[in-house]
Amino acid sequence: MREKILIVDDERMILELTSMVLSSRGFDVSIVDNAFDSYNLIESEQPALVLLDYMMPKVNGLEALKEIRERFPETYVIMFTGKGSEEVAVELMKAGAADYILKPFINAKLVERIENVLRIRSIELRNKELVQEQERLLDEIERWNRELEERVELKTKELERAHHEILLTEKLAALGHLSAGMVHEIRNPLNSISLFAQVIRAGLENEPEMKSYSEKIITEVERIDAILVKLLSTSKRSPFQLRTIHIDDVIEKNLQPFLEQMQAQGVTLQKHLLKSTPSILADADELGQVFSNLFSNALFEMKQGGTLSVTLTHDNKEALVTVADTGGGIPEDHLNEIFDPFFTTKERGTGFGLSVVLRIVKTYAGRINVKSEEGSGTTFQIWLPLA
Repeated sequence: MREKILIVDDERMILELTSMVLSSRGFDVSIVDNAFDSYNLIESEQPALVLLDYMMPKVNGLEALKEIRERFPETYVIMFTGKGSEEVAVELMKAGAADYILKPFINAKLVERIENVLRIRSIELRNKELVQEQERLLDEIERWNRELEERVELKTKELERAHHEILLTEKLAALGHLSAGMVHEIRNPLNSISLFAQVIRAGLENEPEMKSYSEKIITEVERIDAILVKLLSTSKRSPFQLRTIHIDDVIEKNLQPFLEQMQAQGVTLQKHLLKSTPSILADADELGQVFSNLFSNALFEMKQGGTLSVTLTHDNKEALVTVADTGGGIPEDHLNEIFDPFFTTKERGTGFGLSVVLRIVKTYAGRINVKSEEGSGTTFQIWLPLA
């Protein structure tokens, strides 16, 4: 099928003769005798070309030309005109006419001019498609670049996190060698101090004030010893016994000691533990230290009340434990330091708690992630491989 052509002219003879000429050349021709009715016809049939008379009643050809070019940019227009002045030609071309033909016209010339405009139209529409395709490809390339940048940024963060974890592991290993010797050397004089303090206390039964001083010495010695024990647990694994356990049982057991504290502080517990969680191979007491440390830290941040959320889910490879609080949160510049040994924001904290958590999670080939926003609480996520 050849292109559709619409002829718009108020002279019946022109309509019939032009339609006959073009139909004989294989064009699909429609006719209408006024510009106003041509708009609906163009909208429905979408002709490739409109032959439009310049002088018509109601709406003249120039106004119709502007309307058609604005509303139907892919429909080209050739003007019929009886005025051969240069001013008219310039006016028509400025308004968007593809060509203009003077009346009366020669049939062969008319067909030649029409075919020439249709060729130009085909080239320009193809160029427009190519430009649109180019723009689409550029947009797609830009989208790919953005995705690539996001993936590079993500991988960079993962590498930074992995590097940080390696450094932490090296720190813990170095700390292990150092602490083992330190604990042994420090405990010897501590034992002596404790024994002498106990002897002094026994001889001060009649002097309550002096006796209280010796008791304080013994209490502080015990506190130092407890810190040394924590120091050892940060880097050195305590005696353990691997068994098939269920994580929900470990969580429940380690929540119990904190229930009274929650009630006293006005903390609401939201607990969602899947009872059908597959088992894992671990030491229950060792794994319990992870949850105890997280619960203790969360409650420390919610002294004036809040919500502690504990959830347990799993897929076919890993169990996911999420512990979230509504406390004060962790400042962004501290997030990369919270697992470091000795780092703490507490006045009397040792900075060993989260180091122990990280060591135990890594011991079981697990992963840990923390999300926090200052003033909005903190969320810890722990993934542990199933047995």
